Amino acid sequence: MGKLTDQTFTTLSTNFLVFMTSDVLSLHDTVKYIAWKPYCCLPKGKTDRACVPNMIPDDDPVHRFSDIRCLNMTRPESFQSIGCTKNDTVPERILTGTPSFDLSTVYGNSRKPLLEKGRLYQKGLLKYEVDNGRVWPPTIKTGLDVCLSNQLPEEKRCHDIPEKGANSLAGINLVTIWLWRQHNLIATALSKINPCWDDHKLFYTARDINIAIVMQIFYYELLPALFGYENMLRDGVISSTSGFRDFYDNKLVPQISLEFPFVLRWFHTTQEGDMKLFDTEGHYLRKVPIVNFTIRTGFFGVEDNMDFVTQGNFRQGSAKFDYVVDPDIVNIGLGNHQRSADLLTSDLAKNRLFGLQPYIKYREYCFKQSFKTFDDLKQTIDPERVELLRDVYENIEDIDLLAGIWLERPLSGGRVPPTLYCILVEQLLRVMRSDRHWYERPNRPNAFTYEQLLEIRKASAARLLCDVGDKVTEIQKRAFYRISRNNPMCSCKEIDFVNLWAWKDQTCGTTEPVFDRLYDPAYLFQTEFLK
Repeated sequence: MGKLTDQTFTTLSTNFLVFMTSDVLSLHDTVKYIAWKPYCCLPKGKTDRACVPNMIPDDDPVHRFSDIRCLNMTRPESFQSIGCTKNDTVPERILTGTPSFDLSTVYGNSRKPLLEKGRLYQKGLLKYEVDNGRVWPPTIKTGLDVCLSNQLPEEKRCHDIPEKGANSLAGINLVTIWLWRQHNLIATALSKINPCWDDHKLFYTARDINIAIVMQIFYYELLPALFGYENMLRDGVISSTSGFRDFYDNKLVPQISLEFPFVLRWFHTTQEGDMKLFDTEGHYLRKVPIVNFTIRTGFFGVEDNMDFVTQGNFRQGSAKFDYVVDPDIVNIGLGNHQRSADLLTSDLAKNRLFGLQPYIKYREYCFKQSFKTFDDLKQTIDPERVELLRDVYENIEDIDLLAGIWLERPLSGGRVPPTLYCILVEQLLRVMRSDRHWYERPNRPNAFTYEQLLEIRKASAARLLCDVGDKVTEIQKRAFYRISRNNPMCSCKEIDFVNLWAWKDQTCGTTEPVFDRLYDPAYLFQTEFLK
């Protein structure tokens, strides 16, 4: 554990990644031991098969001076644990998120009642509120039992939207707010461009564009920064051309691999424990532990906090991409929802509960490498860290998948461990190939035209924050990278935007294209949302 700030990436990169993983995963495993079964370290837990607490040795470096000797944890939810499948089969994890990247955190994961709950049913809009000059998703009117950490009476905001997970971690919360606003900006512009369109067409077209913009940012901006552009190009995750790609396989089952959510836990090493706040001039104001903002949506709605947090996202560095995890992320994790935690221990325990293959089996699968001795590991892990594994594991075949990934050297051209890259790329390719609505396909239902796809290609994280970030008028063009001489701050007017006039329906009659005004969020807020 330790604190080191990365000199390359911003906290926006980690927050955006956390949001994207929430789109296909779920938080109910954590809710299970935090809220449903918080008693696993108590006598009651000994009679509950779901309880699998982690015991703490007396010489633990963190708790040797405390009385804590047990950390609450439960078995992950699987089809076996709830009785749908026989227990003598390999556990298959239950996920509440859809297996496709479709912004289910914003739109919900089913048509009724979730998807319809968030709609305003006017001009294609999602429901929204205006408070103190800012546009928000609607707030829960009665009771704040979702946002348990809100500091009342000031912190009253709590999203009442289809996917309650949007109120969870700070990163998920922030991006959900931005994309909620972006949907309404897109729908409003489309209603002006195509006045003959009804609510249904406006909503679903805006949703399609919103999803495509996010996928473009995720696949073509964030992931190449982390994984290496050439690596992703070589493996077919991204294209070197701006045109269509059609790789749909209707025989491929859309599903999330068992390994995918576990290896993503490596990114705890990149999460900064402090959330730094900056004013709109870039002056540092203060820092607050990010673990204090789990299930605490209300903080963002107080005074100018949303402005300060948004500025911090593209000004503050992430934690360094290394072998070290911030102490707050490891030992506190979920703030005041539990007395103490050890996320890495929990991750390893879940790794074993699902019966994942040893680390060396994945090296063999991914890279055709056969490791027989600890010394063989030095091909991919530094010698001093191989010694650490030798001290902990009796046999090389005992090494957990996560333990090996934590200690690997980064892959060539990227910033992540090679085995992590292998597992994630397999899933990223599966998501694209199994999704008949993937935005780059020319033959999908309601497919974009070539001109529309070229506009989607202009999407960027910087443009997103210019359009929907609070009081963002200047930002670096590559917002996932820190401000530098090669990546300086510039006016939002200098950053490309998705020209929605590419969606002009000629049957609606002609309208003079006033590009700047239709895509200026301040103008739309003033004329549509703040009147």
